[in-house]
Amino acid sequence: MPPLAAWQWLLGAFCAFLVGVAKTGMPGLGILVIPLMVLAVGDARLSAGWLLPILCTADLFAVIYWRRHAAAGRLFSLAPWVAAGVAAGAMALNFNERTLRPLVGAIILAMLAAHLRRRLRPEAGVSGHAAPYGIAAGFATTVANAAGPVMILYLLSKRLPKEEFVATGAWFFFFVNLSKIPIYTWHGLFSGRSLAFDALLVPAVLAGALTGRSLLHAIPARVFETLVIGLTAVSTLLLFR
Repeated sequence: MPPLAAWQWLLGAFCAFLVGVAKTGMPGLGILVIPLMVLAVGDARLSAGWLLPILCTADLFAVIYWRRHAAAGRLFSLAPWVAAGVAAGAMALNFNERTLRPLVGAIILAMLAAHLRRRLRPEAGVSGHAAPYGIAAGFATTVANAAGPVMILYLLSKRLPKEEFVATGAWFFFFVNLSKIPIYTWHGLFSGRSLAFDALLVPAVLAGALTGRSLLHAIPARVFETLVIGLTAVSTLLLFR
């Protein structure tokens, strides 16, 4: 068992639970996980590697759950731009901790700003051009596992039914997260310690995945979104310390 403090284990388990919830019923909740995982691990660069196996586990559960609803055709135009963003993110992983920590924070704050703009000005609409979404999603997911808000905005622009919305996002992240494994391996972001940590958190991921659908109906959407945005903003600001 990795020698971590009790609060690190609790925070890690909470993150794993939130990942599971986000993948099966509450898209957008995953953004809260990124700054919290950085705090749990204590290193913005390494936290990406600690989080990725947790995401892959939740992705697998989600694609099995939503296997009949995905609109895969919506992702074809996005693929080359995502690949370009992933390549740029792979180069950015060479940056040191002092550079990556505020960069992760800046990415998340930018995503939140875009989300709030859409909520406050719905009449402005959401652009559906694939290039900016794909590049931003590829870069953000490689550097910080933070592409969730980008994909939410992109899928909203396609006006998908709720089931197709969640299912299409699940398949997108399933393939993108798997593609990041060799990149993270090359950069030395995995270790026996991190993989043991992830393996012990699998039950928390599954618990979150099973909770996602019921939670979606239990909390009013406006209340839930306000809570997520507020908690994410506070936790992200801690990355700039």
